[in-house]
Amino acid sequence: MEALDALLNRVSVPRLVEPAPSAAQREALFAAALRAPDHGQLRPWRFLTVEGQARDQLGELLVEAVQLQGGEVTQAALDKARAMPLRAPLVVVVVARLQEHFKVPKSEQLLAAGCAAHGILLAAYAQGIGAVWRTGELSYSPHVAKGLGLAEGEEIIAFLYLGTPLNEPRVAPKIDTGEFVSAWTAKA
Repeated sequence: MEALDALLNRVSVPRLVEPAPSAAQREALFAAALRAPDHGQLRPWRFLTVEGQARDQLGELLVEAVQLQGGEVTQAALDKARAMPLRAPLVVVVVARLQEHFKVPKSEQLLAAGCAAHGILLAAYAQGIGAVWRTGELSYSPHVAKGLGLAEGEEIIAFLYLGTPLNEPRVAPKIDTGEFVSAWTAKA
């Protein structure tokens, strides 16, 4: 696939089934992630793969996080949390590894980790793999971070769901770039 085609036509694919990406496809996904812009070559990211029975364990971790939020918790909310990781055969947790650096602010490191996640999505599309980026309030739960083994200075920025598209992916909408681009003119 042409690179420009992937950039112009990638769409989220939320309905995913087996099989998960192969070992060779995964290698390409993560190699693409590592090409993200990275000022200072800090590599401010890491990735956790969750598949098979580990998805059930992640679901239970999410249930615990819901219960710890306090307030009234419905069975529907618990069932939803439990089922989240089962929406795809492979879940990649993208973790931003933010560190103190004299030249590269944490905000820039966070953006670099986001670019790495986007690289995975583009490489997935280019290989015919369905993918969708999800977050939600449980992404920011300290309980989930601890359960996934995140260290201080690390945070979840994405749950990337990957698998085989259940349906033909939708066509990317055509958006007028003129609505988002303008020339800047300096004031005299």
